Amino acid sequence: MKRVILASAALFVGAGTAQAATCEDGFVKTGNPVTGLRFVATTTVPNMSMASAVGQINGIVAAKGYAILAAEPASGAMLIEPPATGKSRPFPIEVAADGAGNVRMEAKLRAGMGVPEAGAKAEMCGILNQLKGGKVGETLAAQGLGATSAAGAPIRMSVLRFSQDITGQADKNHAVVQKRYEGRQFTLYGPIAYVGPLGDSYRVEWGLVANVLTDIVPGRASAGYSVNCVLAPGQSVYALQLKPDKHVELTGTFDQLQYGRSTVWLKDCRPTKK
Repeated sequence: MKRVILASAALFVGAGTAQAATCEDGFVKTGNPVTGLRFVATTTVPNMSMASAVGQINGIVAAKGYAILAAEPASGAMLIEPPATGKSRPFPIEVAADGAGNVRMEAKLRAGMGVPEAGAKAEMCGILNQLKGGKVGETLAAQGLGATSAAGAPIRMSVLRFSQDITGQADKNHAVVQKRYEGRQFTLYGPIAYVGPLGDSYRVEWGLVANVLTDIVPGRASAGYSVNCVLAPGQSVYALQLKPDKHVELTGTFDQLQYGRSTVWLKDCRPTKK
């Protein structure tokens, strides 16, 4: 009888360790595309501090081109966004880590957005499954905390749509826009409104020509921000041949958002080669 009890106990303990939950096992989807989907992924990494978790995740998502809106190692908190593609609206992913090695990621999709559950699970758990504990994790965290997001390929769109997107996002929270796009490259096209000198260079301001069709797109704000592109060095010959109403396509890097003046500035702009 004693042998039977011991054998049963051994089986119970073995099953408990063998069936330890993975990130994929615990992945949760709630909500719906109408009201907004929520995806939650969790993991536990032994001997991993809050600061280590944040530092490691910072390095992982920076390499993937995520926008890192906030990273607070001391409190184990982060706010990140998947890289912009020009085809979908940005959405936040909140990260929370505690002192026991538990990490929780929650993606909060906006109403009307749809993301396949399998894809969300693979992406979020793919990030969490890279976390390490102990000295290895601390080393990775030290390297990752200073990482900056990869710029990625330029996002191409009309300057009108770009202004509409910026306007809508700035109306909700203008501080986020700068964090979301700083260092990102855009290829914008549209008619010229103004060309003039600016310091040792020239700036091109696009005209925002809207019509009934562009103003009735559901969920898109009216274009309220002017868009200026400061040309890169060596572009004076090009600049002096431009004139109002001419359509141009320029690639530049997001520089700053002037909220009080409703103006967006791009820098190091060059004509797109065709």
